[in-house]
Amino acid sequence: MRNLLLLTSAVVFFDTLFFSALTPLLPHFADELSLGKTGAGVLAAAYPAGAFLGAIPSGILAARVGLKLSVMVGMTTVAICTVLFGLSQEAWQLDLARFLQGVASAFTWTGALGWLVAAAPGAKRGALIGRAFAAAVGGALFGPVVGGVASLTGIGWTFGILAAVSFALVAWAALTPSPSSGAPQDSSALVRALGDRSILGAAWFVVLPALLFGTLGVLAPLRLSELGFGAVAIGGVFLCSAGLEAVNNVFLGHASDRVGPVTPLLAGLAGSIVVAALLPWPRSAYVLAVLVVCAGVAFGTFFTPGMTLLSNLAEVRGLHYGYAAALINLAWAPGQTVGAVGGGALAQATSDAVPYLLLALVCVGTLVFLRRARRLPGWAAPVGSQT
Repeated sequence: MRNLLLLTSAVVFFDTLFFSALTPLLPHFADELSLGKTGAGVLAAAYPAGAFLGAIPSGILAARVGLKLSVMVGMTTVAICTVLFGLSQEAWQLDLARFLQGVASAFTWTGALGWLVAAAPGAKRGALIGRAFAAAVGGALFGPVVGGVASLTGIGWTFGILAAVSFALVAWAALTPSPSSGAPQDSSALVRALGDRSILGAAWFVVLPALLFGTLGVLAPLRLSELGFGAVAIGGVFLCSAGLEAVNNVFLGHASDRVGPVTPLLAGLAGSIVVAALLPWPRSAYVLAVLVVCAGVAFGTFFTPGMTLLSNLAEVRGLHYGYAAALINLAWAPGQTVGAVGGGALAQATSDAVPYLLLALVCVGTLVFLRRARRLPGWAAPVGSQT
């Protein structure tokens, strides 16, 4: 279990690192290529859009061929696309490289998380997912730092080194024994799961933070840049945010096992309402930086309890581990895409306040929903207790 957790953590760490490295580079690309907020949103959304497209194929591959192969295919493709991104000179090339990297990411996340859940004892699922997701947040922590370094040392060389690391992970996965993940399962099981109200309700708590982070990832770097922060300083802000979020996810995993996922979700909603309502107003880069750090902690509170709840419900319904992990990609990707593109476009057409305040209202509506949904079977109970 320990070796598998290390491999899973390494895979999601570097995958998230590739994703988040764009954050401090976004103002650079926006200026060099005259993208504007809408164009910057499209570039930021290309990755999650690819992850959405790859979610179902990755689940089918994992369920029919194997979770290990899904990881190897994904990390190999990530490496190739990382090189292409580092060499891109035009907006459409950057968008395409990020999109294909997102498709590959769906395979790595589906394989890695499915692999971990397949081996995890039900009563410890929350803690293990929390640790793996803390590693993913660690990737988000170092990604902006890597992006800041790339802005100083050269984008091509930096992303070339990251591609080499990705190939090394392919070799590690190839040498790791794969536990049995059950008999192959027809894709009709995934279709049935998509019509299950409890599963869709749980999936919303993966969609919601993706919406929040998608908007924050576009608007916050651009606003910090306008207020005088450079790429390295912006990277430092997101570094602090992700560091606290990683620690918080370890705690959230254990809390989900002990008291169930609903209590952490309620806390995340309360914090997100306050932070989202405050984000548009600071005129000081330092005040905004503090709010961005707080936003990272509040918005990130949803992922671990949301993922554990979704995985647990999928197992109760006999869904293959690969399909259960694919559901997480299906939930995260559209939220991140809509948040990045919609938040950027809406802010450009109006102001940053409009998307942030709309998201605060969405969190209020979700809070009302959760107070009712907590009575559904399996929602309020500690994770794994119903299995």
